[in-house]
Amino acid sequence: MASLLTPRALKRGLQIFALISAVGVAVLLVVTGAWAATFAAFSRVRPGWLVVALLLASSDWIGGGIRIWLLTRHVHRRTPFWGMVVAGGMTAWGAYITPAQAGGGPTMVLTMKRYGVPIPEAMTSALMSFFTTVIFFAIAGPLAVVFGAGRSLAAHGIPLINVSLYAVFKTSAATFGVIGAVMILALGFPRTTAGLFHSVIGWLERHRGERMAKRVEGLRAGVDRMHTCTLAYLRTPSGLLQVLLGVLTSGLAHANRLVAGYVAMRALGLHADFVDVLILQTTISFLLYFAPTPGGAGAAEALSAALMSVYVPSALLPAYTIIWRFTVSYATVLFGTFLFYRMLHGRLDEAAGEDAAPATA
Repeated sequence: MASLLTPRALKRGLQIFALISAVGVAVLLVVTGAWAATFAAFSRVRPGWLVVALLLASSDWIGGGIRIWLLTRHVHRRTPFWGMVVAGGMTAWGAYITPAQAGGGPTMVLTMKRYGVPIPEAMTSALMSFFTTVIFFAIAGPLAVVFGAGRSLAAHGIPLINVSLYAVFKTSAATFGVIGAVMILALGFPRTTAGLFHSVIGWLERHRGERMAKRVEGLRAGVDRMHTCTLAYLRTPSGLLQVLLGVLTSGLAHANRLVAGYVAMRALGLHADFVDVLILQTTISFLLYFAPTPGGAGAAEALSAALMSVYVPSALLPAYTIIWRFTVSYATVLFGTFLFYRMLHGRLDEAAGEDAAPATA
């Protein structure tokens, strides 16, 4: 995992992300034949909604930072707020430029360390951030199904396959619900969960040979760390409150991914039911977790165009996709890259030292 965060690997991830994203947009332009329509759409775009898109793009930083700050304060009281805002944005940046978003957690830990948070506490916060994200979607998705949100999408199917958009959403919501239930059980019974993990690891050691035994030693340490982290939040009412706040602020941290589609449509003068678009954006976000390319590059452009073609005419799909992707990831990648190169040259370390000084005083 550490090899993902070397400067060389991150630079390569940036290049791959940019290349595949550009190819994805180019293919969309070729398939739709909407070259002239795309330029015309941008000439008529509504600037007010572009401002909203830019503000929404900051949710990776502000929303993610607020959640990290709330969770980290429970295990490291003097946590600098603005340092966690940087950590929130760089977490998303690391996820967007690494395969299967694998670099998000390690980038978060290393950025927090720059701002005075010790690595064990940073890893605890990273783990709880992951838990609260899953729990948020595990609760929100099934609730949306129960209350009938997005049922009108049953009338629309995915091109080339005989599956309705509503069926895809229900499957995504059910999957998140199951994963979330497992997470909640793991949080509620940390000792039992750790025991089960150790039993599985012991079986691997006994039946998979010496080579596997060496590999699972790291798993044992990881399970023990997870157990310790979980207890740090569950032993006190204040810890449980931080977990609850982490779940609630997960909506803010993911606002760009959930609302960007609606904002992009409005920027182009298109109208649709907000809840239906929100449901589609949630489904797209879930499916992109399984994309192997950095930040879902290529897959995001294709998937969004396929699902959102229900509301977006083909002539406007390239313009819509560019605005949507800018809000969801391009803006964070651009600003995160700027900070990344400042970190490489040591300029951000000076600012981090000034910010962390009061926290360690």
